This record gives sequence, C-alpha cells and structure tokens, in this order.
Amino acid sequence: MTTETLPRPVTATSGATVAWRRIRPALTHLALGAAALVMLYPVIWMVVSSLRPGNEIFRDPGLLVRDLQISNYRLGWNALTEPFSRYLLNSAAVVLGSIIGNLVSCSMAAYAFARLDFTGKRFWFAIMLVTIMLPIHVVIVPQYILFSQAGWINTFLPLVIPKLLATDAFFVFLMVQFIRGIPRELDEAARIDGCGKGGIFLRVILPLMVPALATTTIFTFIWTWNDFFSQLIYLTDPKMYTVPVALRSFVDATASTSWGSLFAMSVVSLIPVFLAFLLGQRFLIKGIATTGIK
Repeated sequence: MTTETLPRPVTATSGATVAWRRIRPALTHLALGAAALVMLYPVIWMVVSSLRPGNEIFRDPGLLVRDLQISNYRLGWNALTEPFSRYLLNSAAVVLGSIIGNLVSCSMAAYAFARLDFTGKRFWFAIMLVTIMLPIHVVIVPQYILFSQAGWINTFLPLVIPKLLATDAFFVFLMVQFIRGIPRELDEAARIDGCGKGGIFLRVILPLMVPALATTTIFTFIWTWNDFFSQLIYLTDPKMYTVPVALRSFVDATASTSWGSLFAMSVVSLIPVFLAFLLGQRFLIKGIATTGIK
C-alpha cells in the first residue's frame, strides 16, 4: 500500500514570504547604492568643482558643469612658488622612505616577537601595543625638540628615520599575527638544513609574508601620502613642502582663496592614492584576512 503525498496548498502568507525574498535583494542593493552615493558625493562634487569657475563653485550644489574650466588645473599647477610636480616628488620621496623603513624594521621586530625568545619578551610586546593608543600629539613636542637639536628640521629625516626604528606598532602587531600562523615545523626543517635564525627569517618567513608586507605597503603609502600634521611641523621651507602642506597653501586667510585651483590639485593628489588602492586591493584584503584581524 502506497501513500500519496498531496501538494501543500499555497497560502497568502507563504506567497508573501516568497515575494519578499525576491524583493529583498533588490532593496538591499538599492540601499547600498544610495549609501555609496552619499559617501562618494563629496568626492564627485570636488571633481565637478575643479571644472567650474571660482565664482560658481559654492552657488550651485549640484553636479552639473555649465561652464567647463580646464584652466583650473593649469593655474593650480603653477599657482605656488614651485610647480606642483615638486610637491608630488617630495611626497613620493617621503612615502618611499617610509615604506622601505616599515617593511625592513617592522618585519624584523615582528619576527623577534613571534619566533625568538629573549628576556622581557611579553613585557616589551605589551609596551609596543600600548604605543598604538598614544596619539601623535602626545609625542610630537619631545620629538620636535630631539630632531631640532639634531638639526633635522626642514628635512625629510624626521619623517623617514623613525620608520627605520619600527615605530609603527600597528604593522608590527599585524606581522606578528601573520608569522604566528606559519607552522613552526618549517623553522625546524630549515634549522636541520643548516639555517640559523637570520637564514630562517630571510629564506622561510619573509617569502611567506608577502600578503602582510603588501598590506603594510598599501597602508603606509596611504597614511604617509595623506599625512598633514607631522609634515606641517617639520617642513618650513616651501621647496620642501609635500602635497598636503602645499594644498594648505592655496587657502589664504588674508586674501581671496583660489578654490578652483585648490580643488583641481586636490583631484590630482587623489589619483596616486586611488591607483594604489585599486592595484593593491586584492593583497590588502588577503593580508588582513590572514593575520587574524577580521
């Protein structure tokens, strides 16, 4: 004897549930699109304003350009005492030195905390983590006095040399978490083959740290390129200005401000950051996901 299962009757409640399941993804994407538009509106408005005459920038909050002014980019490029390319090169020099310093020093410090045994290891690791919570305004005065006595003011040295001393504790912690995820059996195998601690670091650990190193590179690039406070403190000669400090020079409290040129050069300064994030997005996500910081 067989039993025949009758089809379940479709009720109004189940029909509404099915309809809601079909509509919900569309509503979710619509809400995300609206939120993205709200976040991107200031950037889009800045790009549009860089193509407007100066007297129309703050009159119309819309995104339509009635009178295209490409000359804002030409005027902004040569508006200051030096061509804007000079400030781009200055920022590039500081960024390059900071990236090299963080990659070298932070990777070595992270290897020491993750693999080596030394006296006070946990204490110094805790001290390193505490420095993450210290704002730059707390240490900027003693640092300025120290660098002033060394004769480093108005040079790139105060912005680059500290990076060689593993002062960015966030990157040290990020790399420590990554190295702890590497099996210690690899260290033992390398030690059997005759590698010392330096050889294990260079031949085993460092090649496996590419995602963490890429994440450090991208974050260092973005943070250093956009840094304004420390560069304003240490750089006083207009020839040594970086991009953020040079953009501040467009704003004059005692005279009229060239807003069109300011927005035009702001757009130019965003291009390297956009390209760095676009090209390194895959490494950035992979590096963060594999370090335990999720």
